[in-house]
Amino acid sequence: MKQQDSGFPGAEGSPGKPADAPAERERDPYSAARNIVLRQLTSSPKSRRQLAVKLAEKDIPEYVVEAVLDRFEEVQLVDDAEFARMWVASRSQSKSLARGALKRELAEKGISGELAAEALAQVSDEDEIQTARTLARRKLQPSVDLTDRAARDKQARRLVSMLARKGYSPSVGYRVVNELIGDVLEQQPDDWQD
Repeated sequence: MKQQDSGFPGAEGSPGKPADAPAERERDPYSAARNIVLRQLTSSPKSRRQLAVKLAEKDIPEYVVEAVLDRFEEVQLVDDAEFARMWVASRSQSKSLARGALKRELAEKGISGELAAEALAQVSDEDEIQTARTLARRKLQPSVDLTDRAARDKQARRLVSMLARKGYSPSVGYRVVNELIGDVLEQQPDDWQD
């Protein structure tokens, strides 16, 4: 029976054998690298840089890393543009992160420049403001007496700081928090206001 060509240089080896054992890495680094990448992609999508770092940790030679990752890109199993789009969509919804924080996370994953800008374009200014409003409303402590100026200022600082940690600019944070506190004060009876 003839062995099929996988498209990877030096990709001989039997399936099912752990290819990342040190002896296997030395004998057939292409097969070892391919198996490592496949295992990494099984758990979740990864950027090319994340995979390159993982392969380097396993002492895979750089020329093998490049060849294997090039092949995975050819067959579209590694696609940084798609990874960036999915990352932004997921993290902006699940973690309520602003574009600034998402841009930093993408850079940490090896995605920057044009690919990051295209992925971040999914989140409009209005989407970002609405997410900040929802987040601030959820984190507003209902037990705080907002008619007390000191308590109101403390609550505002706390909410703006929380939004800043999520990547929102100070101007967006203060705008959203001031609107929220204003809305809450309007809903209270007139005799409660300052």
